[in-house]
Amino acid sequence: MTNETKLLITGATGFTGIHACRHFQQAGYEVIGVSRKPFTIKGSQIQIEPCDLTNRNEIMDLIKKHNPDRVLHLAGQNHVPSSWTNPIASLEVNTMSTAYLLEAIRHEIPECRVVVVGSTLQFDINDITTLEHPYSLSKTLQTLVARSWQLLYEMDIVIANPSNLIGPGKSNGVCSILAKKVAEMELLGSEKVLKINNLLAQRDFLDVRDAVSGYEIIFNKSQSGSMHNITSGLPRYLKEITSSLQAISSVEFTVESIEDKLEEKEIMHSSNLIVENMSSFIPFDKSMEDILNYQRKSLA
Repeated sequence: MTNETKLLITGATGFTGIHACRHFQQAGYEVIGVSRKPFTIKGSQIQIEPCDLTNRNEIMDLIKKHNPDRVLHLAGQNHVPSSWTNPIASLEVNTMSTAYLLEAIRHEIPECRVVVVGSTLQFDINDITTLEHPYSLSKTLQTLVARSWQLLYEMDIVIANPSNLIGPGKSNGVCSILAKKVAEMELLGSEKVLKINNLLAQRDFLDVRDAVSGYEIIFNKSQSGSMHNITSGLPRYLKEITSSLQAISSVEFTVESIEDKLEEKEIMHSSNLIVENMSSFIPFDKSMEDILNYQRKSLA
């Protein structure tokens, strides 16, 4: 990728956004990060542009100012419990901001390639009983908006649906939450007990760095209008998180589960495009080690 390719990344200061900014800058892109508030990414010279993506006028001004060649749309409300508390905010941030962004691109730079990052937690629109929470609704509608703009206006839009992302950095995910508690045991002398709701619940965990690599593949090799899952393809019980942390922690601790209710998830595989173009994935134990080291540094 030449330095002349300008990539605008929304949600640039979030968990995935920081990894994406660094990855694409190293790959030779001219990266412009977008965040609601001014922010500096440590160790980089990436320009961060403040913009409220729920404000259509600010988005229009942003697109006019930078005229990017590509847009990676990461910004959104990604916390399921928060969607229950404020469902309208989830719809505004996840769905309407996507519509505002795509409409600005349609008017100013319709040839721009856009990757909209959705979620594997979307529900089946043909079966309303598969809807489990407002977050799922907002991300499903986001994808419908993106695919509709691609079809109706012949825009160059592609959808990426990652599974549960883990890795070093500030995250509200279960792996980071548990790793932080272990780091507090090591460094702050906290109680040597790790409490978890259900050790037998399952999740597909994917390292955020692999997800970002997948986004680059999608930018370079996918067809407009296509949709691609990016997953590990290996659902893990939450017990595997605690076991991994016990293996790498410098202190011994016990694990208490509120309930042990088997909760198996359907296996979701990555799309063929991802499988054929990604040579390897970061091992789960390596991700957990990096997460714990990040939490240790944050407390030091």
